[in-house]
Amino acid sequence: MLKVNPNYEKLPGSYLFAEIARRVKTYSSENPQADLIRLGIGDVTRPLAPAVVEAMVKASREMGEAETFRGYGPDYGYDFLVNAIIKNDYQALGVEIAFDEVFISDGAKCDVSNVQELFSNDAVIAVTDPVYPVYVDSNAMMGRAGEYVKDRWNRLCYLPCNEENGFVPPLPDRPVDVIYLCYPNNPTGTTLTKAQLKLFVDYAKHTGCVIVYDAAYKAFITSDAPHSIYEIEGAKDVAIECCSYSKTAGFTGTRCGFMVIPHGVVGMGGNGQPVELNAMWKRRMGSKFNGVSYPIQRAAEAVYSVDGWQQCMANIHYYLTNARIIREGVQKAGYTVFGGVDAPYVWMKTPTGMDSWTFFDKLLHEVHVVGTPGAGFGPCGEGYFRLTAFNTLEKTQEAVERIQRLGR
Repeated sequence: MLKVNPNYEKLPGSYLFAEIARRVKTYSSENPQADLIRLGIGDVTRPLAPAVVEAMVKASREMGEAETFRGYGPDYGYDFLVNAIIKNDYQALGVEIAFDEVFISDGAKCDVSNVQELFSNDAVIAVTDPVYPVYVDSNAMMGRAGEYVKDRWNRLCYLPCNEENGFVPPLPDRPVDVIYLCYPNNPTGTTLTKAQLKLFVDYAKHTGCVIVYDAAYKAFITSDAPHSIYEIEGAKDVAIECCSYSKTAGFTGTRCGFMVIPHGVVGMGGNGQPVELNAMWKRRMGSKFNGVSYPIQRAAEAVYSVDGWQQCMANIHYYLTNARIIREGVQKAGYTVFGGVDAPYVWMKTPTGMDSWTFFDKLLHEVHVVGTPGAGFGPCGEGYFRLTAFNTLEKTQEAVERIQRLGR
């Protein structure tokens, strides 16, 4: 009989958002009259920008004509989108990225979970705590996380982020091979300054580890925080960057993103010689990925058009307005809150003495608002709670009013 991957059996419970969905489904079935407002999962609600839709429709029509039909596209992505990314996401920041350092994908979640295939099974992984669960789960599935003991994995190096340190992670306290960073941060909604991020780049250069940098929320930055880790000197030698159109342009149901792996980022091969991770990823893409569809890549290209960008940024502004309403409204209700300025997430402290899942149930049962318990993001998430700005303005305002009525 087939032996299954034993690491899957070590995973605790279900995926965080699956557990939230289960609890909400149970409550809804028992209380069908309840008018639930969902500020939990980070899924967008605004429609795609008109310029994006127009480009997608035009490209779809091209697929219906013999003269313009396209079959398999390049594994790395079509030239027109790669060039648009280089020009708008990097050259606009004064960063030079080579054409073959960009890889088009079906989203940042896939990239940040798949990139671990390039690491040895005994690689030591560092994650911020709280953390986007995919970084942890994908490595746990390969055995790198060790055993799940109480509320944490015993082989992971946790970098605690809390109110006391301003949610700025410390450098690892022991040797590590990979550091996952996400800024603007999911779930806390906070950012790092260039000086704070440079500490990690310098550490990686000094120790030989690699940074996996998730920049999925960079379009929400309103401060002078860096939009790319490559704005930091030396980062192109130590960092992989993952980006997504899911939040920038509402592609959660459309699926497109990209990853940048500079040629300078290397690991140690079996013969003791350096190996480019870029070459390894190319090989992996060629074997396991047939590319993102032509109409979707044309739609992503349209994000960078004058009209497309203005329309997408209007949606970003809409969500940031929601974030401000949540942040200010929850503060008015007496809660301590963080984030919501450079990110679509508001991170709040639960009432004194109340754990995050209890607070989740309290909001769900008493005021019919769905959020995300901080404990689901790691040990340091206990005592905190995440609310997202991705619902409609009207629903967001109503949710805040309900939380204010609930009080503390």
